[in-house]
Order: sequence, then C-alpha cells, then structure tokens
Amino acid sequence: MTDDSRAAGDATETYGDDNGDDDDAKVDLSRYLQLAREALLWKLDGLDEYGIRRPMTPTGTNLLGLVKHTASVEAGYLGDVFGRPFGEPLPWLGPAAEPNADMWATPDESREQVIGLYHRVWAHSDATIAALPLAAVGEVPWWPAPRRRVTLHRILVHIIAETNRHAGHADIVREAVDGAVGLRADNDNMGVTDPTELARHRERLEDAAQRFRG
Repeated sequence: MTDDSRAAGDATETYGDDNGDDDDAKVDLSRYLQLAREALLWKLDGLDEYGIRRPMTPTGTNLLGLVKHTASVEAGYLGDVFGRPFGEPLPWLGPAAEPNADMWATPDESREQVIGLYHRVWAHSDATIAALPLAAVGEVPWWPAPRRRVTLHRILVHIIAETNRHAGHADIVREAVDGAVGLRADNDNMGVTDPTELARHRERLEDAAQRFRG
C-alpha cells in the first residue's frame, strides 16, 4: 500500500483530517490548546507556596509566574486582537508596570487568584473561538506593522505554541524544585521512571558529555 492510502481508495478516517471544515479544525486546535493549558497548570499540583513561587533560573523563572504570564498573553491575543477585550485590568502589563511584572506573583497575589484568572481567560478565549470563524481578521498592535493583520487561525497556532513553550519551561522548573516529572496527570510519557535507573541513565549521559569538556 502506498503512503497516500486515501488517494488509493482507502476509506479509513485520518485523525485530524478536517477536509476543510472550519468546525472540525477548531475542535483540533482547541483540543491542543486545552491540553497545553492543563499541562502547565498541573505543574503546580502538590507544591506549597514557596515551591510554586521559587525562582529556579538566573532570570527568575518560576511556576506561578509562568501561569500568570501565559494567562496574560492569551487574554490579549484572543481578546483585544479581535475586538473582544477580556474586561479585567491586568496592571502588570500596563505602561507603569516594572519589567517582567507579569512573570511573577507578588506576595499579595495568591495562587487561587492567579489560577482563577487563567480559568476566566480560558472561558473568554473559548467564547472568542466559538463566536468567530477561523478566517476572522484581527490586529496585533504590538507586532510590526507589516504583520499586524492576522486571522484567528494564525493566532490560535501562535497561542498553542506559546502555551506549550511555557509548559515546557514548567517541566524543567518543576523537576528542579522537587524532581517531579511527567507530560500530564493521566500520562507521564516517561520511558524510565525508576529512580535508580534514572540515576544510572544520567550518569551515562554525564560520562558521554565529559568526553567533550575542554
């Protein structure tokens, strides 16, 4: 059988093939966005307040800050860009905000507040996705002028990439905090989980890397 089995008359349904149907494409895009959202939030589970706020890189990357930032970004792209403002003030994005104010939660901002904000952003974004066709045109005022006009399809792809990028950051940060790993709550996606085997694997990688050390 050739790779192009459908062209050869195979009626088997191909997962993700929307045949140009706008609604089916939305289902696929929305599913991948929601998986990324949930994967990011899951990385906070089981940690105390210090653990979710602890800066784990030289630039200060921390778990709760990643959620705050991702919520704020999504609110803009799937809100203002299409003339559907989120409706809640986000002062850490305002002109008077200090640099990186969206990348960490102040002591006055609780876990519940940040997570609640993200959930409300989800609802607002999902309403935008439901209300508009993928070909709907919006404008990203903070992008260079030649690229400001965008479609909902383009922005959904952008937000899926953005959210997965930060979920990946959260993977590494969480592992550094307490050693917890995994893709999501229902699937760790880890080939090896035994601590002894993982330690042996890491030693093997370190030995291989040392051969290239100057």
